[in-house]
Amino acid sequence: MITRLLSAFFVLLLLAGCTPKTPKATTETPTKPVKDPNKPCKTFDDAPYPDKALEEFVLYKDFLKANDWNGAWTKWQYVYKNAPNADGKRSTVYTDGIKFYEHFMEMDSTKKEESISEIFKIYDEMEKCMGDGGHVTGLEAFDYFFKYPNRISKEELYKLFKKSIEMDGGKPRYFILNPFTSVLVDLAQEEKVPLAEAQKYNKIIRDAIETGLAECKGKDCENWQIISEYAPLRLEALESIEDFYPCSYYSDKYYPQFEANPKDCETIINTYSRMKWGKCDDNDPKLQAVNAAYLANCKKPDDDAPSCNELLRSGKYRDAVKCLEDAIPNISSNSDKAKYNYLIAQIYFAYLKNFPKARQYAREASRLRPGWGDPYILVGLLYASSGPLCGPGRGWDSQVVVWPAIDQWQKAKSVDPSVSGKANGYINQYSQYMPAKDEIFLRLKKEGDSFFVPYWIQESTVIRAKP
Repeated sequence: MITRLLSAFFVLLLLAGCTPKTPKATTETPTKPVKDPNKPCKTFDDAPYPDKALEEFVLYKDFLKANDWNGAWTKWQYVYKNAPNADGKRSTVYTDGIKFYEHFMEMDSTKKEESISEIFKIYDEMEKCMGDGGHVTGLEAFDYFFKYPNRISKEELYKLFKKSIEMDGGKPRYFILNPFTSVLVDLAQEEKVPLAEAQKYNKIIRDAIETGLAECKGKDCENWQIISEYAPLRLEALESIEDFYPCSYYSDKYYPQFEANPKDCETIINTYSRMKWGKCDDNDPKLQAVNAAYLANCKKPDDDAPSCNELLRSGKYRDAVKCLEDAIPNISSNSDKAKYNYLIAQIYFAYLKNFPKARQYAREASRLRPGWGDPYILVGLLYASSGPLCGPGRGWDSQVVVWPAIDQWQKAKSVDPSVSGKANGYINQYSQYMPAKDEIFLRLKKEGDSFFVPYWIQESTVIRAKP
């Protein structure tokens, strides 16, 4: 019955101008004294030579348009020293400074640490000077997440995202939603964020997406669509935390599936299990309806025993895992031991959302029963479902996970021809999510080259293009 409970779940799882002429030397004299020479947020008007500061600003922008980084650099330095806050209405001087240091890193890797330190000094100054709510702090956290993930701890990054949200009155900027969601889920699953706090930010994220989708206009809607395809799916992983979501969450999500298939045992058992995990009361009319359907269509005589099956059906997932683990030493057949390990792998995948653990048990199942294809199918699903774990849900980082998934499905076919149909179905389904040929070319790579997939997967594979 555990197999029936789980098999349906897997079906549901997924940016030249001309070179400027050299200006004449400026002979301007100060037009007015600087009131506060130590003021960190100086504008053009605060500079000793306001006209020169503005002139150097315009010139360095022209040099940048001509891709003359060296010509722009000295002029930007003058502006950054004397008028970093430009006209007081824009962060251009600061953000251009970040671009300079990013360019230096790209041109000379020995300057990486020095450049990164300067970048975050600029962020600190920009935050003090711009006064734009949590925007600058959000940008800083965004860069830490995507560009410098090992620069600070995940806990420090989480606090930075939280600070941005709090500075914006509890309404997060759209561009931090996906990375913040990722950090929140990871830390919540590691029990490094209090349950109530994680629930609070889960609601803030979901409310922001709902509002963003409802109120967006034009191209802005594309950003919200990307967010809506990633964050809610990633937040589903919080289902693995007992008592995180209330009964109503599971009822609203799973009961309609039961209504659509009221006699399908896999759907019945899965719906009942999820609602029980959500602590729905036994007197809940919906839970009673699901249980009645179970009794009428799916109950077997041996289900009255407090077996691993019943623990799983009742939403006691960790107890079911322990039950199966305790049973394995008493089993003499390697084939049966493999079956129990495979069932544990399915529980970790489907319900406890622990992909490394699921792979561990699936591999043990393969070791015990070498010619069995289902464990390889499962590991392939683990990899294919890792887009939100390994990237933003779209793009390269989320697409490369398909390659090792296909490796697993091909392995499944090679060791067990009986699963060829299932494996081919998954290969055909997920091949459309592989990177396109032009994306591979832009990254200076070729089809057929070896590629190491990082993240939790940590496997070498072969580059393939979307058909």
